[in-house]
Amino acid sequence: MDAINPIDVRIIVEGASDVEIVSRAMQNIALGAEYHITISAIIPTTNPDIAKKAVHGADIVLIATDVDAPGRELAEKFKKCLKDQVGHVERMKFPFGHDVEYMDPSIIRKEIKNAIIRTGLTSIANIHKFRKLEDQLMESRENLIILAKEKKDLEIENQKLYSTNKKLTDSNDKQAEKLKIMEDEFRNAKHRHADIKNKYQFLKSKQFFERFSLKKLWKESFDEELTEEEQIYFISNEFKPEKIIIGQGYIAATSKDAAKEWLKIIRAVLIFYDSKIEDLKEEFTDEKFNPNLLKE
Repeated sequence: MDAINPIDVRIIVEGASDVEIVSRAMQNIALGAEYHITISAIIPTTNPDIAKKAVHGADIVLIATDVDAPGRELAEKFKKCLKDQVGHVERMKFPFGHDVEYMDPSIIRKEIKNAIIRTGLTSIANIHKFRKLEDQLMESRENLIILAKEKKDLEIENQKLYSTNKKLTDSNDKQAEKLKIMEDEFRNAKHRHADIKNKYQFLKSKQFFERFSLKKLWKESFDEELTEEEQIYFISNEFKPEKIIIGQGYIAATSKDAAKEWLKIIRAVLIFYDSKIEDLKEEFTDEKFNPNLLKE
């Protein structure tokens, strides 16, 4: 499809004499009808900055320089500085000197057409690359849409994770406070346990008395009723056994076995010295013999 507007072509030449040469050559050339282009300007300059301003908005720039070394260097310098300013930059060679009087315009017309044809062929060759780039661009856009969605999903997920992390952090702080309280309580409990243990060890080292009913323990030990309770008091008071206390109907000892052992001794005394106990009691005053040795 033809473009609505003709293709804008501008030609850069080295000097004013080259402008005259190109202008004469263009008098008998119908570029608009043949190629749908128009040469809008012929720019005589060797200054890259002037060239940039002069070619602004052009579709194609033809650089017309001589075929000698200075011409080639100038053309390369222009191509480098203008390649990002316009659609395409093409070199157009002058196969002659600068003697305008002997210049053949047909040679210039042919070179202009050849430069335009080369530009077209280069553009055609670049169509495949362009379409490939378009496909890549389309794919990149689709990837960008996917990535944008993934980014949004990740942002939502990140926000959820942030909220979860905030809750976990707050919970962790509370648990840390509880742990500190529990550690303090455990430390205090440990101290209390140590105190109780020390007290227990102290108490364990002591021997405590157990109290038993004298009549019941006598019955249990000898299977007979106790009838001589006062004599038991008397004998115990006189012999003063270690860790044994008897009085008010009870016997106290470090253990039940120890109490029974003492009762066995008393029973033996009663059996063998029964006739002498009353005599012994008379020898002692009431102050010395007192059966009320153990208060309930």
